[in-house]
Amino acid sequence: MAEDPEDPDAPARSGSVKRRALIAGGIAGGAVTALGAGGLAAQDTLRRWWWRLSGSDVPREQGEVDHPGAEWVPASEANYRHANRPRDYAIDRVVIHMPEATYEVTLQVFQDPSHGAASHYVIRSSDGHIAQMARELDVAYHAGNWDYNLRSIGIEHEGWADDPSYLTDVMYESSAELVAGICRRYHIPVDREHILGHNEVPDVARICPGPHWDWDRYMGLLRRASRRQAAG
Repeated sequence: MAEDPEDPDAPARSGSVKRRALIAGGIAGGAVTALGAGGLAAQDTLRRWWWRLSGSDVPREQGEVDHPGAEWVPASEANYRHANRPRDYAIDRVVIHMPEATYEVTLQVFQDPSHGAASHYVIRSSDGHIAQMARELDVAYHAGNWDYNLRSIGIEHEGWADDPSYLTDVMYESSAELVAGICRRYHIPVDREHILGHNEVPDVARICPGPHWDWDRYMGLLRRASRRQAAG
């Protein structure tokens, strides 16, 4: 399941677990003396509020999706934040998740404002159906690492890490088509440096998508889908 946002500027949420605090930026000792308390306060305010002036109010059409055929099932707005990516932040990673839950429960959890996390997409095991829960231009709290939240798109795949029965052909194929489109939109290289498991995100103690996730098979499907989409 996607992790707590760990946004240093986010308000505390009941039910959220802050495993560590990340402080954006830093000021050398000499600069601290030169700026003084007023300068530091102003800089801190800008750091906390700049994104609200950065295009985060870009118009959104209710129910609009980024992936053709996806169903719009919106997450609670407490579990992501409005942005205008890639203008605000470059998108250069896709993070593969497994929620340790069914498709239906995953949707319910991400719609719960007390959860503090959501991914952009959730894929159903039985038929590969895709729910989009946050727009790609927005920052979903899914990676457990704030820098990776800013730069990535998160995709949950129904199932449990220790149960390979959920890893169906149709789910792999549906995910490959989805990720191929994402990579094409944002010019993301189709390789394992840029397509990674949640367990590979720095400073995150997770096992998902788990030992049964077949990376060789998945990357093969993804490369084929990428070539097919590029050919039109």
